[in-house]
Amino acid sequence: MEKLVVAGNNRLSGEVVISGAKNAVVAIIPAAIIAQGVCIIENLPCIEDVTCFITTLRNLGIKCELLNENTLKIDSTTIESSIAINDDVKKIRASYYLMGALIGRFKKVEVALPGGCNFGSRPIDQHIRGFKALGVDVIVEDNIVKLDGTNLKGANVYLDMVSVGATINIMLAAVLAKGVTVIENAAKEPHVVDTANFLNMLGAKITGAGTDVIRITGVEKLHGGEYTIIPDQIEAGTYMIAAAISGGDVCVKNIIPKHMDSLVAKLEEMGCDIEQGDDYIRVKSDKDLKATNVKTMVYPGFPTDLQPQMTTLLAVANGKSTLTENVWENRFQYVEQLKKLGAKIELDGRVANIEGIEEFEGGEVKATDLRAGAAMILAGLRSKSEIIISNVKYIDRGYEKVEHKLRAIGADIRRIKD
Repeated sequence: MEKLVVAGNNRLSGEVVISGAKNAVVAIIPAAIIAQGVCIIENLPCIEDVTCFITTLRNLGIKCELLNENTLKIDSTTIESSIAINDDVKKIRASYYLMGALIGRFKKVEVALPGGCNFGSRPIDQHIRGFKALGVDVIVEDNIVKLDGTNLKGANVYLDMVSVGATINIMLAAVLAKGVTVIENAAKEPHVVDTANFLNMLGAKITGAGTDVIRITGVEKLHGGEYTIIPDQIEAGTYMIAAAISGGDVCVKNIIPKHMDSLVAKLEEMGCDIEQGDDYIRVKSDKDLKATNVKTMVYPGFPTDLQPQMTTLLAVANGKSTLTENVWENRFQYVEQLKKLGAKIELDGRVANIEGIEEFEGGEVKATDLRAGAAMILAGLRSKSEIIISNVKYIDRGYEKVEHKLRAIGADIRRIKD
């Protein structure tokens, strides 16, 4: 077991380079299974979820080779199995993309139900309804999803609720389906667009990604190719908030600024100075932070994956703020950890009522999920004394070399063995 130790009162300054997007790469790696050729994926983030996916693909007989720490070569021509039920599949939420990726090539598929962060009920019913609309028979038993795509065909699919996972999974399944598939009420997040762009590069025919209607015309097969993952919107947002909470001056580089519009608006409301360029955002925070109100929404609204980090920032802003969670019903589990550090937060259903304090107290806390772990690090940057964070495995799932990047811009953070 490892822990992170963070000591506050260091003003962050300098530059930080953002890695490839976690939420994109965990869809694009399984998407490479569909290709009957070699795929080279660049700007690969060095995170635990990627490691789990590589192991899973190798267990299916697929050749995976790291050309360097940020470039992965996948040769799916050697695939031997369409059964993915090992422990690595169960560790990560995005393993459900194996269903859509495998169904077109193998017709009959078995995939273990996914794991990942536990912050509320996250059923895959939208995925299953989409598969069934495409003519796939689906049976769920003993925590295994069994799919028979013998009659896979294009269809109109309307999602009852906007779901990134269901949108991508249906898109993966539809690429090799005969006919045309139309997904209505589709998710518009950047990683949906990135996955569609990757598939199109391999020979798929997908239009409308980034809008609420996606159209997929089935093709007979996909070929290989090279692709570069987009920058991680959530990692970028976390470092922008780190600059704000530490009273720092940080340039966050290798990003797509348009993806950060909702966060930029809130940081400016709170009194931060923002400078934007073609591929960077500089955050300068040299004034007292002001309270504000935030509501998470589907893209292009404020991302739920930045909600814990934003709550932590609001906890040290002058005045009273509210943060409303409109995506997941139980994403405030980490609040008890912040309260251990002196935060004044009261929960009322999906609303957090926050009264700002000057700084956090020191103490021991745990990461209850990936983004909550990031929130604990942020609290450590604005603490009177050391904060010790356990359950670091969650943080490693989605942040590449987090302590190295933070130390490079002035943070006092280290990893220790328990």
